[in-house]
Amino acid sequence: MFRKFFSKSAARGSLPIAVAIALMPSLVQAADPSQSSDQAAIPPMPDPERFGPVRQKLHDWEVMVGAGVMFQPKYEGSDEMEISPLPFVSATFFDRLTIDPTGVELTAYERGPFQFDVKVGYDFGRNEDDSDDLRGMGDIDGGVTVGGKATWSYGPAEFFVSVDKTIGGSDGLLGTVGVEVTRPVNEKLILGAGASATFADKNYMESYFGVTAAQAARSGYDAYKPGSGVKNIDLSVSATYMFHENWMVRAEQDVGFLVGDAADSPLVKQKVQPKSMLVLGYRF
Repeated sequence: MFRKFFSKSAARGSLPIAVAIALMPSLVQAADPSQSSDQAAIPPMPDPERFGPVRQKLHDWEVMVGAGVMFQPKYEGSDEMEISPLPFVSATFFDRLTIDPTGVELTAYERGPFQFDVKVGYDFGRNEDDSDDLRGMGDIDGGVTVGGKATWSYGPAEFFVSVDKTIGGSDGLLGTVGVEVTRPVNEKLILGAGASATFADKNYMESYFGVTAAQAARSGYDAYKPGSGVKNIDLSVSATYMFHENWMVRAEQDVGFLVGDAADSPLVKQKVQPKSMLVLGYRF
């Protein structure tokens, strides 16, 4: 059941799944005194000397486990909301290789404020039975995603550009440009904010927002053929509270705005797409 709900959440391109979960290890790093000049205001890392051999290895791998809930639209463009459980686990090996529910990410190059990562993940597609509004549209198969992300850090801000290509399924290409800011308020509270814009190619747009003649006949929607372009703009705010050296709780609120040909799709019932997340996490 957990896998089913998690897969549905990831399929809708949820920012909390693809970004916030991936950000949780980086938030732990932000809480590491060796990572920032604001040492007095940053929560300390757990003392590894008190761990046994197994927990010491988990600490070295920066293993995090957690669970929470997500409140988001049933599909991208839906005006119906649903609550989904959100389990996850992540680990980082050799300070370069990160594995989490979004996939595998490898830091290929790092110099000064610049970093480039390559990543492999999975797009779970979309199921017709996710919503009554999708009846007659058929399923969009899943596919492996491959891509890269370039990040440039400036103070508490990280500017990034990422590209992801789906092999199979929609065969679509997504490109995202944005900025994320993470700032500790005191030794327990970390606040964050972000803004991004996502570009989608013709394959992606036709798969998720288009209506073919056959689909129009089955669903009752008018045929629609969108072109490539900016698909959505996302804004987010978050708060992470370290109430123990190992435990933290994270809340995030995101608002997405569908634009361009995506917003004009007959499948889109609401252009504003809110998403809320609450997660409890444990770091070894």
